[in-house]
Order: sequence, then structure tokens, then C-alpha cells
Amino acid sequence: MASLQIKTDVMMDDKNPLDLAELVIMDRDWVFDRPADGELIAEVSGVWCNYRLWFTWQEDSGGLSLNCALDSKLPKQSLPRVHSLLAIVNEKMWLGHFDIDSEDFAVTFRHSLLLRDGAGTTAEHLQELVDHAIEECERFYPAFQSVVWGGKSPAEALQISLFETIAEA
Repeated sequence: MASLQIKTDVMMDDKNPLDLAELVIMDRDWVFDRPADGELIAEVSGVWCNYRLWFTWQEDSGGLSLNCALDSKLPKQSLPRVHSLLAIVNEKMWLGHFDIDSEDFAVTFRHSLLLRDGAGTTAEHLQELVDHAIEECERFYPAFQSVVWGGKSPAEALQISLFETIAEA
């Protein structure tokens, strides 16, 4: 996890929580854009690929969504096998879930927060959510690649992602 250099007790009151998310993104020197008042998009380099991270804020419902898309488009013929993999991957998730974008067939990690009626968040909390999203993408990226390009079954691919190395050779 990255160390947050901004003041961690900065909290959202009645403001747009994307302002806090922007502080987290700026602290990491990531390239980002605020194309609309309710949207923040950032490009993130990972171990396996680049990720597109985006937050959306829906003030009327008090919903803040965090999405992290893998920079990998799936061939249409692989969708049934990837959907099977998604089902078993999502069983292993404790926070958020993966799905496939119906327009461009990109695998995306998604998580939402309900921030209404006085509920707030902090920059530190958003940092933890960003870290979690990227960690889960890094963790399961090999499984998606193994199903799509390696010819593995969803169960075999999941075992590849869940395999933990204990020591170095």
C-alpha cells in the first residue's frame, strides 16, 4: 500500500467526495481528469497491465462508485468461460465484485459506497479502497488471462491466482 502524504483526517462533509478522491490520486502523481463534476478518471500502472480507475458521484442518491478496469478487452468467444470464472472469483471476494462491461468487454472491479444522511468518508478511507481495487485486479488478472489466452478452465485459472509463493528461489 502506498503511504498517504496528505492529511489523513481530511473528511468529506457536504462536499463532493470526488474532491477527496482527487487528493488521493494527486498524492500518487497519477494522471487524472475530472471530465464532469460527478466523475474522476485516472490511469494507473500495475504489475500486469495498466488500469483505468474511475469514481462516479451521484449526489441525488448519495452513491459513490469506484471502478477499476483491466486494460484488456476480451474476445467475444471467450465470454462464456470468463462469466464462469467471474462467478467463482466473486465468491472469493469480500469487498466489491468483478463484472464485464457489456460495450467493450473489459473486466472491471466495482465497489460502491452510500454516503448520504450525514455519512462521510475520509481521504484515508478512499486510499484504502483504491489500494484494495488495484490489489484485487492484480490478484485475479492472471486468472482472466489464463482462461482467455491460456486455454485453462475457470477452476484451473482460479488456482493460478490463488497460489501464494512462500519463499524465493
